[in-house]
Amino acid sequence: MLELLSFGPGGWGDEILRGTGVTVAVASLAFVIGLLFGATAAAAKLSGSLPLRLAADTYTTVVRGVPALLVIWLFFFGGSGMVTWVAGLFGYGGRVELSAFAVGVAAVAVVSGAYAAEVIRGAVQAVPKGQIEAARALGMRRRLILRRVTVPVALRYALPGLGNVWQLTIKDTALVSVTALAELMRMAFVASGATREPFFFYCTAAVIYMAITTLSAAAFRAAERGAERGVRREAGR
Repeated sequence: MLELLSFGPGGWGDEILRGTGVTVAVASLAFVIGLLFGATAAAAKLSGSLPLRLAADTYTTVVRGVPALLVIWLFFFGGSGMVTWVAGLFGYGGRVELSAFAVGVAAVAVVSGAYAAEVIRGAVQAVPKGQIEAARALGMRRRLILRRVTVPVALRYALPGLGNVWQLTIKDTALVSVTALAELMRMAFVASGATREPFFFYCTAAVIYMAITTLSAAAFRAAERGAERGVRREAGR
């Protein structure tokens, strides 16, 4: 069985490795872009504007209410047409074709952003009002309060939830295989069909996913300990 994972013409190790790299790349880009979507939606939810709140609520409710696979299919079949229509508004007459990688990143980012929005919103609302009032009493302006008080404290509260969003993003990348993107799940499928060893290659994919998520969980736990360090010292005084 180990020969099946060897590198070179006789094995599938290089293909599986490249697929793992694509999976990590899609997940990382989608998570970062999703954080931008989530932060924007959270700001809209917390704003005093009713249209912004309704738009953000619609986004998070719809995306979280439908399967992630459906979102990917919508982007896969409708993404190029939408981009072509927007390009036409600026005078471009041709058709814009999106790559499977771009479609996968965009679709997973939209899903990730919907969950991140609720995490960020809850974290911001959890910031003690006393800290905000103390900052105002010191004469801090709104932007300075946001930078020195709200964001650092909210980030500490948000880290556990964002860790869960990252794990969800990693798993959602497996659904991108339906677009024929050569990520880990797609390469496991191709290898299993070529060798007629589906159990072996799907178990290999499972082990790789577990390794990624385990290392990610350890990294987020380390980040949480770092964020809580000052709080522990202050509580022990």
